[in-house]
Amino acid sequence: MTEELKNSPIADFDWDAYEKGENLAGKSREELTKTYDESLNTVKDREVIEGTVIALNKREAVVNIGYKSDGIIPINEFRYNPDLKVGDKVEVYVENPEDKKGQLVLSHRKARAAKSWERINQALENNEVIKGLITSRTKGGMIVDVFGIEAFLPGSQIDVRPIRDYDIFVGKTMEFKVVKINQEFKNVVVSHKALIEAELEQQRREIISKLEKGQVLEGTVKNITNYGVFIDLGGVDGLIHITDLSWGRVSHPSEVVQLDQKLNVVILEFDNEKKRIALGLKQLMPHPWDALDPELKVGDKVHGRVVVMAEYGAFVEVAPGVEGLIHVSEMSWSQHLRSAQDFMKVGDEVDAVILTLDREDRKMSLGVKQLKKDPWEDIEIKYPVGSRHTAKVRNFTNFGVFVEIEEGVDGLIHISDLSWTKKVKHPSEFTQIGADIEVQVLEIDKDNRRLSLGHKQLEENPWDVFETIFTVGSVHEGTIVEMVEKGAVVSLPYGVEGFATPKHLVKEDGSQAKVDEKLNFKVIEFNKDSKRIILSHSRIFEDESKAERTEARKARKAAGQKRQAEETVLATPAIEKTTLGDLAALAALKEKLSEQ
Repeated sequence: MTEELKNSPIADFDWDAYEKGENLAGKSREELTKTYDESLNTVKDREVIEGTVIALNKREAVVNIGYKSDGIIPINEFRYNPDLKVGDKVEVYVENPEDKKGQLVLSHRKARAAKSWERINQALENNEVIKGLITSRTKGGMIVDVFGIEAFLPGSQIDVRPIRDYDIFVGKTMEFKVVKINQEFKNVVVSHKALIEAELEQQRREIISKLEKGQVLEGTVKNITNYGVFIDLGGVDGLIHITDLSWGRVSHPSEVVQLDQKLNVVILEFDNEKKRIALGLKQLMPHPWDALDPELKVGDKVHGRVVVMAEYGAFVEVAPGVEGLIHVSEMSWSQHLRSAQDFMKVGDEVDAVILTLDREDRKMSLGVKQLKKDPWEDIEIKYPVGSRHTAKVRNFTNFGVFVEIEEGVDGLIHISDLSWTKKVKHPSEFTQIGADIEVQVLEIDKDNRRLSLGHKQLEENPWDVFETIFTVGSVHEGTIVEMVEKGAVVSLPYGVEGFATPKHLVKEDGSQAKVDEKLNFKVIEFNKDSKRIILSHSRIFEDESKAERTEARKARKAAGQKRQAEETVLATPAIEKTTLGDLAALAALKEKLSEQ
């Protein structure tokens, strides 16, 4: 039919009868209206029915449900289905058959939600592939609109490859499989990864079946971890352990490779059952030891960088992939044991001397102290006996102090050589670690690389003077500074200390002397060699009392002798004439009495 015939009026149409409502084609207007109404669907509000998209634009979709008017639905309700086109059948929810404007009000979102749980469960049972719209990010994954329900898409289920940027998926429509439903909490978990795993599994089997040890393949860096790099070999993953990335030391794999980098790798091992493939990168490069200068020998000087530190030493890379160990004992001539970290740190550039070189076992030991002169070669000249020096305290023992005069020259100050007067129980009472101390060389032991040193020898021996002051029997004022098990330590003048046993601490009233009490003490023993002074407080009044008793006894004896002489004279008979013999006897008696 041409356009002209379609638009031309019917020649025999009776317009007058039509205007009057008279019989038209054998039917009245009422009958025609009734027939028209019956041809339309009858709809109820809150009902889900199927409609047809009859028009589309950027904002709306017009849907015909066979009703007297069409419904308009916002296009964003179809975001999950970007392929929507005119003629597609869609489910709609009748919100209102006729609003105030006489318009049919429809909703596609509510229609989907009305049957959402039924469809979700069917999709899980039938392992069905469904479409969903990723609406936003959330902790650990994404939120997906599926049948109007918010489902959770874990980050690990987006793709078989690790996702570095989740934001690029927001607003994207993808296909999913329902993997888990929690009916109680109305939670749904979906997966996109599950759709492609089956296909990848087949590819993986084909690839693994063709693998051979030693085979070189091209791969792409898929993921980088602290312990290695995962390589995508085209459907199957392999791991390059950090130790197989380079012949040299690698702190982190990112120092060697980058994400998405393509590189050749060699298969070291693979396990068909566990589907693990061990790959190597350094194996495709020659070993650095094989390229080491063949002229290099023991005694040669080398330069390198410290790559690893340990308590016992430092590993130095003298060439890419070639390392030597500097033991802590080869870092300094000092015999004082210290940590290697006291001398070096990672990244330091150092010069060293080759001490041992084993090309077969690929081992090398180095030394740093060999670059300096051994201070013990001319120790007698630099530090002769009797010379005085300033040393640094390095360590304490119960018997003395270890000091270092210079690096490599250590010595010991015995505890007895710290002070002439003070009794030092432990060196920490006298000095402290790290402090400077003046010393005098007492003895040199070159074989054992040790000096015997003294501190008190810097001063004259005061005990030569004390010997004339603290003579036995002399009395001095002293203060009790400490009570010990066997007695008391007494501080005497001139900074010297003495000792008194408990029985010599008894006072005249019978009480015991106490700490901080100031009393007079008598020296009862003085030993210059052992630097010992024994004191007594009680001996002072005991000796005075004893002296008094002795004097009284002597007086009594003299009086008795006098009385005896007098009685002898009186008892002698009188004679008329005194003889010379008698006179001599009397003279002797008189002299004796005078002496008494």
